[in-house]
Amino acid sequence: MSQIQVTKCPIEGLYIIEPAVHGDRRGYFMETYNQRDMAEHGLNMVFVQDNQSMSVKGVLRGLHFQKEYPQGKLVRVIKGRVFDVAVDLRAGSATFGKWYGVELSEDNKKQFYISEGFAHGFLVLSDVAEFCYKVTDFYHPGDEGGLAWNDPAIGIQWPEVEGDYPGSAAAGGYRLADGTPLNLSAKDEQWGGLHE
Repeated sequence: MSQIQVTKCPIEGLYIIEPAVHGDRRGYFMETYNQRDMAEHGLNMVFVQDNQSMSVKGVLRGLHFQKEYPQGKLVRVIKGRVFDVAVDLRAGSATFGKWYGVELSEDNKKQFYISEGFAHGFLVLSDVAEFCYKVTDFYHPGDEGGLAWNDPAIGIQWPEVEGDYPGSAAAGGYRLADGTPLNLSAKDEQWGGLHE
């Protein structure tokens, strides 16, 4: 019997996965990945690498994609909370350029599976967030592409973010509702929009 609940998102190829959590006064236990359970829900991806990152509040990573070696990603948060986003970049897709977002946290224990062909990014909403993800292909240096996180053509509604679009992906002038400045890498501030 499957230990997970899988919900298909409005964009084909995106899934919310909720594990069964067994808890008592001592704490909890859950399976974070079970190949048989995934297969029962038609998810037959094979993972080759696990990654983990830590980020502080206001950090926005993305939107990233791989050009020649696309990766499927199973993402989750083990500490804190983030708003996680996928943007459909699949040629010929009926939902090309559409986005879907979900809050992932240590409390809700949700996982988000993003199939190959999507750009991906996340915004840290807690003081600190630790983010784990499994991928279906290895990292290939020089294969990364990106999209402007604030591209009006995509129109992602990032929670708690305030500021006016400056015509680029630059973070200056953006902040969270509590005043925390938005924090992007220099590379992520250079990405162009969907139509570029």
